[in-house]
Amino acid sequence: MNMMRSVLSVQGRVAEACVVAGAVLLTGCNDGTPNGTGAADGTAGTVTITDSASASATDGATTGDSASASATAATSVSSTAADSGSEAGETAPPPVVFDVGVLPDVGVPPCEEGGGKGPEFSFLWASNSSQGTISKIDTQTVTEVGRFITRPDGAGDPSRTSVSQSGHVAVANRVGGVTKIYADISFCEESNGTPGIQTSDDSTYLPWGEEECVAWHTPFNYESQRPVAWAQGTLDTTTCSYINERLWTAGRVGNNFDVLLLDGDTGVVVDQVAVVGLTNDFYGMYGGAVDGDGNFWASTLGSGNRLIRVDIDTMDYEIWNTPVGPHWYGMTVDDQNNVWLCSSDAARFDYATATFTQATVGGWTGCMAERGEDGLLWMASGNSLVGVNRETLAVDANWPVPGSYGVSIDFYGYVWTVENGNGAHRLDPSDGSVTSYNGLSGAYTYSDMTGYALTNAGGGVPSG
Repeated sequence: MNMMRSVLSVQGRVAEACVVAGAVLLTGCNDGTPNGTGAADGTAGTVTITDSASASATDGATTGDSASASATAATSVSSTAADSGSEAGETAPPPVVFDVGVLPDVGVPPCEEGGGKGPEFSFLWASNSSQGTISKIDTQTVTEVGRFITRPDGAGDPSRTSVSQSGHVAVANRVGGVTKIYADISFCEESNGTPGIQTSDDSTYLPWGEEECVAWHTPFNYESQRPVAWAQGTLDTTTCSYINERLWTAGRVGNNFDVLLLDGDTGVVVDQVAVVGLTNDFYGMYGGAVDGDGNFWASTLGSGNRLIRVDIDTMDYEIWNTPVGPHWYGMTVDDQNNVWLCSSDAARFDYATATFTQATVGGWTGCMAERGEDGLLWMASGNSLVGVNRETLAVDANWPVPGSYGVSIDFYGYVWTVENGNGAHRLDPSDGSVTSYNGLSGAYTYSDMTGYALTNAGGGVPSG
């Protein structure tokens, strides 16, 4: 019996892994029409939708998206690769994984992928940690089209975000609590007593309780709650909507480390497991992602680096010691179900063989993998984005950007990074040009900010 499979039935058993190290080694129906008709007033930062029919929602909480975009204009900068290969001074274009443009729609006719609106319904969600809010950025116009408080007291210190296949976002507050926000205003429900739907449509946010596009908030009494990751839902081709969407999160209080699975419609905890065998530190589990089967993967930061897998059906878990050297900051899962740990090094984990392959690549923090055989692993490296060959672990691209911390990819093939500050930057990997939005407020975010990684994991086709 394969060692990996045999430990599945034993909760908490630490599996040994081999290390190979070396220098180079939102779905709806086709028309996208909201549930009712509406008209937006011109109030700055707020849009009111008067709807003759109530918007559909699965719970009685508030929800939201903006009907019109009013935001700071983006700036566009053409950049030259500082180092597009591993040799200093060498100039060559980065490999083009796919043409920058709309990815083919592979939804089940007449349904479209991408929250029901196709790839044009594409947003990046960036946490403004110091402000206690989350920003919704249109990836086509590079403008902010909504901002939302992430906890009732406004002091949640949010960081990780994750976008579901329905297109809606969940955000974890580092001091406890998870919040879901609707990306599509047709889901938002009247809840504040004022006729119509009141929701933010630019960088101005509404007070908690007035904003009607918060779907739900589930409080948790954790000292550290960082990972959040949607699992794949099931596409109902009759209604052209995803059902049974569930959400992973993890938290630490004292010496206790929990992994929890939430109902995506209500925020209710449907399952959880206490993970033992981790080194006690401040952060607990640091990064989180799902594979193609919806299983949860998490990594730790600091002393005693570990990689954790939790089975979505049984909640059994496995723990591996990670390669020595860097403290692993970022993590992601690619379309081959390889798990990647990212820091100054990149480490690829093959679950079937329990083997790590590691190389120093000059990264630093967050990372995300492109789809396809030639798709690169993109890593944040301070003032650049590094593209790593996922087969050889050679550096194939290195493009300068104004700042980088978290990394994501949108559904047009652009690579995004959110800096630790006020900027979100969109890189065209075909020529290195950068378009920036600099209206964030104390931003700090990474993980699956666009939803690309969720549908890409394990070989799915990314959708808007």
